[in-house]
Amino acid sequence: MIKKAVIPAAGLGTRLLPATYAQPKEMLPCGRKPTIQYVVEELKAAGVEDILIITGRAKRALEDHFDQDFSLLERLKNSGKMALHKEMRFIEELGINFYFTRQAKPTGLADAIYLAKDFVGTDSFYVALGDTIILSDPLGLFLKDLAKLHLQKGVSGTIGLEKVRKEDIQKYGIIKGTYLGERIWHIEHLIEKPSPDIAPSQLAICGRYVFTPEIFSAIEKTPIGIGNERQLTDSIKILIEEGADILGLEMSVDGRRYDIGNPITYAIAYIELSLKDPEIGDFLKLYLKKLVENF
Repeated sequence: MIKKAVIPAAGLGTRLLPATYAQPKEMLPCGRKPTIQYVVEELKAAGVEDILIITGRAKRALEDHFDQDFSLLERLKNSGKMALHKEMRFIEELGINFYFTRQAKPTGLADAIYLAKDFVGTDSFYVALGDTIILSDPLGLFLKDLAKLHLQKGVSGTIGLEKVRKEDIQKYGIIKGTYLGERIWHIEHLIEKPSPDIAPSQLAICGRYVFTPEIFSAIEKTPIGIGNERQLTDSIKILIEEGADILGLEMSVDGRRYDIGNPITYAIAYIELSLKDPEIGDFLKLYLKKLVENF
């Protein structure tokens, strides 16, 4: 079982402006919880005990969210709001050790992950993007499957994959590989955001990874790439060129990924996760049905 995880959450969120002008995109709510809380709960379900969150400018709300507010808990208790009091003790119930560090300049995902070098030490670790929610049944199963494959095969990296529509290919890192069966791919090459006509497949990196500390030496060798940033896909390509084995694992048909990176996908995530909420889902379903019928 892998005990450490890194959540990169330093991105600027420009595609969601003005909503992200003064708050992190990872704090945008999906239903009654912010996006990053879903990510943390998934990691907890997979057995993670220590999480390092990489933040940036105007991201202080991330630290505040995972800090216990005892005065709020006391007010809720004194006012008799015991259900809400119990819910807001989620930090205590998670039992996660949180650590935070800041990426001073938005120089890319690879640079953000490099900041975790001392935190990781000699352990394999998860990377879970803070703006991507993955639900599986049970929660955390996909991460556990990634870790199991990674540790059993003794590889340098294992990457979560999802088949995407051709028109969405240019939004993601895309892999070329050999299918080994049971949703497993041996990855031979990666291309960051290719056009559909040159993409080697429709298999996109879905925001979940497991790495050994070898990734840090590859990041040190990674040049500035697309968007004037150091791309993680380029670092992984360096590992492959140096002879390291990198595997990919497709999400199961029961899994569901929510990307909050743009207004449309965020709206979908908000609606669907609100519908899954036992407190508001039934009412919202009836409301939306009526709204659509009369629209």
